[in-house]
Amino acid sequence: MSEAKQPFNGVIVYQRLRRAILEQALLPGTRLREDAIGEQFGVSRTIVRQALVRLESEHLVETQRNRGACVAEPTLIEAEQIFEIRHCLEAEVIRRLIERISVIGLEALDAHVDQEARVQGKDGPVSIRLAGEFHILLAELTENRILAGYVSELVTRCSLILAMYSRSHSSDCAVDEHRHIIQAVRDKDIKAALSIMDHHLGAVQGRADLSGDQKEDNLQSVLARYAEDPSA
Repeated sequence: MSEAKQPFNGVIVYQRLRRAILEQALLPGTRLREDAIGEQFGVSRTIVRQALVRLESEHLVETQRNRGACVAEPTLIEAEQIFEIRHCLEAEVIRRLIERISVIGLEALDAHVDQEARVQGKDGPVSIRLAGEFHILLAELTENRILAGYVSELVTRCSLILAMYSRSHSSDCAVDEHRHIIQAVRDKDIKAALSIMDHHLGAVQGRADLSGDQKEDNLQSVLARYAEDPSA
């Protein structure tokens, strides 16, 4: 006899909506109707509203007049500023890791990139999310919660920027560059590590460009993929 699925709660709804945004399944500008989300996840509008408020505090969702909650739409000026600050903060991450990263930390990075490699070419949305989470993991390994928090916010906002403005690209280079970053940190070669990271972030930023009309997916059909298993 199969086990009954656990019911969704506010934390899970927040996590699933966040993942759908980071995987670019829910594109910038998508209207997030409380009734549709509540129906899809089987929760009240109050729970949905709490999840949306939390996402808004992370700048992933914004409330628009006469439209309600929507996936945030960064402007080009905001995009430039976000990448500028991200370059600065991730350089600081590299400096700190060169000084203090542990063997366990390096193993965690290797395991994460192995996970990226396993989905490479097979699951585009997951590849996008894992690529961002690599940078968040780097920041978390500095053991500076404030720095990690800022990097996490910038990485997630970059996902929105790329969803709005990016050209299509392969994730192959990202996996290879992540491995090169790890090796430079392992070798404690700060010059190489900073250079590789700067080039890598420059390549990510270079993918951003004004694109054509965005595809609009049905909200409920998108969220159906994220509501299949509450325990996942």
